[in-house]
Amino acid sequence: MLFPSRIKYRKSQKVQTRGLAVAGSSVSFGEYGIKAIGSGKLKSNQLETCRVILTRKLRGGGKLWIRVFPDRPVTRKPAETRMGKGKGEVDHWIAVIRRGRVLFEMGGVPEDYARAAFRLIAYKLPFRTMFVTRLR
Repeated sequence: MLFPSRIKYRKSQKVQTRGLAVAGSSVSFGEYGIKAIGSGKLKSNQLETCRVILTRKLRGGGKLWIRVFPDRPVTRKPAETRMGKGKGEVDHWIAVIRRGRVLFEMGGVPEDYARAAFRLIAYKLPFRTMFVTRLR
């Protein structure tokens, strides 16, 4: 699973998912992409699942770009622990996804093939998505 090799602070505060994506809202590298219509938090294991599905679907042909990275730590206290005693340890990593963010891009494959591949990963994502193409 993906997570940063080094970070400045081990634990972070909660983040808001409201609003529009400031950057990364257009297809830049490939020909086709999948864009988030809703906002949410994408866990690193969900991102890894999508990556595995897409690379298996491509079977060595075409190229895949992952446009998001899980760089925010999420902490959790152990079960049956009393209140207090500080913040819990890092449990997993998330990528904060705002509305309009392009998550994955694909190139070198026909459009119907890319549509079918992105439809498969849309079921695995915790928010609504849509298929987008590059502006020419």
